[in-house]
Amino acid sequence: MTGPEPTDLPCAELVELVTDYLDGALPADWRARIDAHLATCAGCRAVVAQWEAVIRLGGRVAHDDLEALEPDVRDALTAAFRSRAQPQAGPSSGWGSTSSNQ
Repeated sequence: MTGPEPTDLPCAELVELVTDYLDGALPADWRARIDAHLATCAGCRAVVAQWEAVIRLGGRVAHDDLEALEPDVRDALTAAFRSRAQPQAGPSSGWGSTSSNQ
C-alpha cells in the first residue's frame, strides 16, 4: 500500500474482511489495524467471535441449529456468505479510505 493510512478502521470495512483476518490472509499491517480496532470496539469483537463460532461449528451445523438462531444473526450470516460469493475489493484497493465508524 502507498500513502498514509487512516488511524482507525470503520466497522463496516472490518466486517468485510473478517474471514480473511481469521484465516491469516491479510498483510501484517492490516492485521495490526484490525487488532487495534478490536481493542476498542465491542461490536466488532462480537462479530469476530460469531465468525469464530461459525468456523468452529461449520461441519456440525444442522438445519434445526440454523432455525434456532436469532433472525438478525441468521440474516447477517446469510448476507455475509452471499457477499463472499461476489468479487470483493481487498486492502490494496483503498479499503479503509472512509473515516467514520458505523
